[in-house]
Amino acid sequence: MLNISNERIDVNDLDRYPINTLRTLPNPDSGRRLGRWWLFFLLVGLVVMFLPWRQNIDGMGTLTALTPKDRPQTIQNVIPGRIERWLVKDGDYVRQGDTLLVISDIKDEFFDPAIIQRLNEQLTAKIGSEQAYLAKINALNGQMLALETGVRINLDAARNRVKQSQYRLTADEADLLAIRRNYQITLDRIARYEKAYQSGLISLTDLETRRLRVQEDNAKVIAQENKLSITRQELVNAQLNLTTIQAQFEENMAKARSDRSSAVSSRTQTAGEVAKLRNQISNVQIRQGMYIVRAPQNGFIVQPAKTGIGETISAGEPIATLQPDKPQLAVELYVQAMDVPLIQRGRTVRLQFDGWPAIQFSGWPSVAVGTFGGKVAVIDAVSSPDGRYRLLVQPIQQPGDQPWPPQLRVGSGVRGWVMLDDVPIWYELWRLLNGFPPSLKAEPAKATPS
Repeated sequence: MLNISNERIDVNDLDRYPINTLRTLPNPDSGRRLGRWWLFFLLVGLVVMFLPWRQNIDGMGTLTALTPKDRPQTIQNVIPGRIERWLVKDGDYVRQGDTLLVISDIKDEFFDPAIIQRLNEQLTAKIGSEQAYLAKINALNGQMLALETGVRINLDAARNRVKQSQYRLTADEADLLAIRRNYQITLDRIARYEKAYQSGLISLTDLETRRLRVQEDNAKVIAQENKLSITRQELVNAQLNLTTIQAQFEENMAKARSDRSSAVSSRTQTAGEVAKLRNQISNVQIRQGMYIVRAPQNGFIVQPAKTGIGETISAGEPIATLQPDKPQLAVELYVQAMDVPLIQRGRTVRLQFDGWPAIQFSGWPSVAVGTFGGKVAVIDAVSSPDGRYRLLVQPIQQPGDQPWPPQLRVGSGVRGWVMLDDVPIWYELWRLLNGFPPSLKAEPAKATPS
């Protein structure tokens, strides 16, 4: 068994003994010091757990322009052509309307340098044809009017001839009736004269005279019948002539109307060709103005797509990129879909730009260094292809903030934090451990559609 003494060894007297093991023994008070430190850290941790923490939603994005007109745009040519010369180079600043590029036409139908003069000559000829057709239409209108006037006169004359024939027919019929009566009387008389001659009352000479009178009256009846037949035939002919005049008038009018319709159709077709030529002349004039490609607005020329002299470009093909001057910068920030309902327009955002050193405490934005302020201006109504939603953040200068650096360029990377409400740190840690989204003290107000 060990011979253990109850006497304590004074540590200060160890120097008198050359024993290294005693010197390496731990100090019994170090455990108490460690316990005190752990207690201190525990108390500090408990206090920290109840400190306020600003909930936030982080996202990554890039710099862009707030309005579409300030974003980089491709310069395109409306017509196909061949590059003749460039008047700008990469990085040049251009103003609206400055000439960037001169091209020539590659379609053979526009090769003629005097094409507008030729088209004007064709237009003059077509206008002359249109006027000639108009004159023909007017002449046919006069012809139709003359036909109507002439047919009225001819019809009146024909109707008069019909009436005259009817009158003569009536007179001839009356004359025939009278002559027939006279002939009948003559026949009655000759019968009496025959009896008187047989009785010897009259001579043979008187009888023969009476017989001759009968023959004469018979001849008158036959002549009057012939005359009546001729009058009837004249009446039929007059009626036929009336019908013929009407039919001939209809035929002439139909022919005149047909000629007039053809003239009107030709004039309308010529008028359409005149309008087509005028449209073609205007198109050629406008097309010749498109041989010069101009800057749509002030900005900088970036990355020409077609550079060689003599290269051909198609219609609508990008020629170069134009970065508009002095764009109204904004940040495209992409956040998760589960966080979008908690974000409203006007929410404060802290931003960290690529190339600007910053120290960001997302929960305590007041102690962050090197970040810049912004506010949510637009929240997209639909998600991007990767399922995230885009926020547009515009600059806002809060007290103590610096304005956005003037050296920022469109397309630079950005990291941002959308600031929400204050909660204790213990709640935020509990939320993160459970994977819950941030919470709000009040229901978010419905954002005005952007």
